[in-house]
Amino acid sequence: MDDYTWQKHIQKRRRSKGRLVFVVLLFLAAAIGTAIWYFAFFLRTPEYALTSAQEAWARQDTETFKHFVNLNLLTSRAYDDLTVDLFAYDATLTPQTRVMFEKFYILIKPQLTQGTEAAILSRMTAGEWLLPEGTDILKGRQLGIDYERFLERSQLRNTTLLAVEKVERNGPTATAALRIREDYTQTEFLLELSMEQAEDGHWQVAYIKNYRQYLDTIAPLQNQHISQYIEATKGIVTTFNEIFRDQQIQFQYLTGTAKGKLSDYQRGELQTLIRDYVIPSLTERQKELDAVPVPPGAQYLAVQRKLSTETALSAWEHFLKGLKEDDPSEFDTAEALHKQALAIDLRVDDIIHHTAISKNIPNMP
Repeated sequence: MDDYTWQKHIQKRRRSKGRLVFVVLLFLAAAIGTAIWYFAFFLRTPEYALTSAQEAWARQDTETFKHFVNLNLLTSRAYDDLTVDLFAYDATLTPQTRVMFEKFYILIKPQLTQGTEAAILSRMTAGEWLLPEGTDILKGRQLGIDYERFLERSQLRNTTLLAVEKVERNGPTATAALRIREDYTQTEFLLELSMEQAEDGHWQVAYIKNYRQYLDTIAPLQNQHISQYIEATKGIVTTFNEIFRDQQIQFQYLTGTAKGKLSDYQRGELQTLIRDYVIPSLTERQKELDAVPVPPGAQYLAVQRKLSTETALSAWEHFLKGLKEDDPSEFDTAEALHKQALAIDLRVDDIIHHTAISKNIPNMP
């Protein structure tokens, strides 16, 4: 190779190397710029907070979720909107009674908001809505309110996030518009989240700006469907209530004893009553209820009725076994299940009562 050719070859390699260095420097500059943008700007945006909260939910990271969602404020504000909705449609309340209810719900607010926070986090980690258990004060009606029904009326368990449509920032606050769907009635709604910037610069979901409007949109639809379902099943319920009333009278007669111990005759007659009449009647009633089409918004009521039947059947089966085997533990189990069935029946009655007095639907006979 002559000197001229060799020099051209060296210059070509130098130019190629120079271009490579330029590309590498350009890439590094872009990477550094992206990193600066990400850590100095994007990490301090409402969009990042929403994305992080969604990702934390997906990976069951409760601490990160609470970092980007102010659960205390969120549940507190939602509670205020919900408790107004609890008796907003009740035209039978006097002004004095309404004030009494308002004071009552203010009194129990700390327990219910804390319970709701726990329910939300348990849904994240366990994948299901867990109800209070053990000695929890929200179990049953210890506070004078059915927490299961309270949670259902919040619409939390039957609302699905579809998309984040837009985020509008206004200084230290922002509003995020979320497209959601109420799953029973398949009703879509644009929910507005108020977001605030914390002292360290990161953003948090603070509260739902139009939660009350969401409840006011969904409740009348559900009430209408519940009203239709109650009317469609009224004949079945009336017929079997009369049957159960007669069976209850027979049961009370057969369990009457002056000595506190059932005779062999009583045991035999009770077994016949339960095995041949009570259990078949409960089963037949549920079979007829299952044959009635359930409007979408009445699904919860239908599920509660079915749960009541299943719990009552289990109670009677344990009572029947206790009679056969003279086993006190079976009677104890039957009593516990009977109390659960009564609590569910009371919940069903509450739903029917609330539907009947609602302003936005016709009163039922």
